[in-house]
Amino acid sequence: MPKRLIVLAITVIAMAAAIGFIAMRPDQMTAEENSRKPVAEAGVTVGKTLPGFSLAGLDGKQVKVAPGGAAIVLNFWANWCPPCREEMPELEKFFRKYTGKVQFYAINIQEPTDKITEFMTKNQYTLTTLTDKDGEVAKNFRINAIPTSIVVDQQGVIRFRKSGPVTLAELEGVLHGL
Repeated sequence: MPKRLIVLAITVIAMAAAIGFIAMRPDQMTAEENSRKPVAEAGVTVGKTLPGFSLAGLDGKQVKVAPGGAAIVLNFWANWCPPCREEMPELEKFFRKYTGKVQFYAINIQEPTDKITEFMTKNQYTLTTLTDKDGEVAKNFRINAIPTSIVVDQQGVIRFRKSGPVTLAELEGVLHGL
């Protein structure tokens, strides 16, 4: 009988310890335990970690886009797209307001650099513009409609993705929720 009592006591103690461990909140975990938490899987949908990539700017220099401490906004567009042209003034306002706080990239899909430059100059747009000449980045990001905007938080996790025109107010709302 005492043997059963000892086994029962050990079982109860083990269960209490397990429940306490499971109930421990993440903010109560040690640094070592926090470092073992799984990192979001890389991908192009909300909740995934932004995969890094490089594209040429309008000046021909390669620009590396990767998570690194600041929020990132990507906008996939083309000059021939009416909704893309419609949202450009809003994107320009956002870009000017958040330069230095947010990394913003207007990614043009498969158009000649001279056409893009002419459009940007004519309209006095100063957005950081990258050229996806072969459409590979757009393909990797599964861009099926343009414009498409993606917002990435400071940890590199995609928090917002929208196909269709986006406004300054929408982007600010997403940023304030990060």
